Amino acid sequence: MEIGIVGLPLSGKTTLFSTLTGQEVEPTYGGGKIEVHRGVVKVPDPRLDALTEIFRPKKKVPATIEYIEVGGMETEASAARGFDPQFLQVLKNTDALCVVIRAFENEIYPHPAGSIDIHRDIQTVEAEFLLSDLSIVENRIARLEKQVLKAKEERLIKELELLRRCREQLEQERPLRELEFTEEEQTLLRGFQFLTQKPVIRVINIGEEDIQRAEEIAASVAPQPNTAAVALCAKIEQEISRLDEEERELFLTELGIAEPALPRMIRTSFELLGLISFFTVGPEECHAWTVRRGTTAQKAAGVIHSDMERGFIRAEVVHYEDFIPLKSLAACREKGLLRLEGKQYIVKDGDIITVRFNV
Repeated sequence: MEIGIVGLPLSGKTTLFSTLTGQEVEPTYGGGKIEVHRGVVKVPDPRLDALTEIFRPKKKVPATIEYIEVGGMETEASAARGFDPQFLQVLKNTDALCVVIRAFENEIYPHPAGSIDIHRDIQTVEAEFLLSDLSIVENRIARLEKQVLKAKEERLIKELELLRRCREQLEQERPLRELEFTEEEQTLLRGFQFLTQKPVIRVINIGEEDIQRAEEIAASVAPQPNTAAVALCAKIEQEISRLDEEERELFLTELGIAEPALPRMIRTSFELLGLISFFTVGPEECHAWTVRRGTTAQKAAGVIHSDMERGFIRAEVVHYEDFIPLKSLAACREKGLLRLEGKQYIVKDGDIITVRFNV
């Protein structure tokens, strides 16, 4: 899973990126320069830790999230000539966007707009994405209209009708993530990777004085389809992330922070994207795999290896909660808790799966 971190200048996106990934990155101020920083984060999962303790494998492989911080979101520059192609190219390949919104005061680095206004900045960022998508839609529609005049292919006609519907939505200044699309329509749109179609996590970057009001501030951001809001103080969270575990717990308690930024962001990302984890276990490795909720056993097998999906026969499945009291797949089989499932079985969060296949 890839999540792109973006935001207006001086919003704290580099600080958030460093907090989440542990990478020390110097922020750049202004200039519109496109800088891309990437960091892979291991997803903490106590269930994988427990399974590793039981099986003692040679290797433990947690699920991962790649955070990609993309600089260069300058509103004046983008309004004049559109987003830089590099900026768009990086974001197009992400699964979701994390938009950092500034809600803290800093006399040394004042807000470029001269004041703090969460809702104005949310609208500013969204407007940039809307304009970018609208430009892509209009260009494609113009080409399609010419093609349809020459050859009335059903595929082209369907795409044209779909993009006209998208254009209408964008012209009303509403993101595409608010629309519902059929599987066929989603396939037609997939190649465009529209920014306003992607799920969005809005991170409200608050000052230390507002930490106790974090939930209230996050709740003040109007909920929209396929969006989530989290309020945190990136500067303080960065300091917390550098402490050892004992000091971290004391600091969190002192500040009244229930949960550090990383697990909170990971949980929010999984919930927003509808993701779950299943496990494969054994003496070689214990591995956590990430799939979307509703994934079939055969498709989940393909996440492990394409041969497993192609030659899928059946899956042996036991849920983590059923396995832990017995601590043995053989014992689970004796108790009737380890069951055989076919191709269409819907994988559940916490399933332990052994795939049987033949190619």
